[in-house]
Amino acid sequence: MSDRKKRRLIMRVSILAVLIAAVVYTLYSTLAGDERYLVKAGDHAPDFALTDLNGETHRLSDYEGQGVFLNFWGTWCKPCEKEMPYMENQYDVFKDQGVQTIAVNVGESDYQVRNFAEQYNLSFPVVIDTQKDVQNAYTIGPLPTTLLINPEGEIVKVITGEMSEEDIVSYMDMIKP
Repeated sequence: MSDRKKRRLIMRVSILAVLIAAVVYTLYSTLAGDERYLVKAGDHAPDFALTDLNGETHRLSDYEGQGVFLNFWGTWCKPCEKEMPYMENQYDVFKDQGVQTIAVNVGESDYQVRNFAEQYNLSFPVVIDTQKDVQNAYTIGPLPTTLLINPEGEIVKVITGEMSEEDIVSYMDMIKP
């Protein structure tokens, strides 16, 4: 084998090794890296402050001592639309038992959210995460996603996907003070 062919072979093998290392690193950091930052059961719920449709600010820390049913949703989300009346029904039952409901809309306009809330006669706080800061802090992916937060501010459970009214009843029971 000539000297020139050996150098070319070494160069190709080196480039291939670097590419393989880059792919392995990317896969590892994507799979393992995201898992380290996911908010999960047992974690302390990150505090936030968001404004509702009436201009009132809601901080998670204001609800210390109460259970919080924290629901992330969108007006375009059919499962979200289906579970909202169930959430409203159970909010009426559980609010006097120390369980609060906060519905966090992820980045839609005031107009869209207000129309949705009026259509379903929602009486619990509906806040809008316009910059998606809270969605990112909680690492929320698909909607709807609901977090059950106990009176001590600890996440008890993360629910992804649509809930039945029976599910909501049992979840609210879980976080009652």
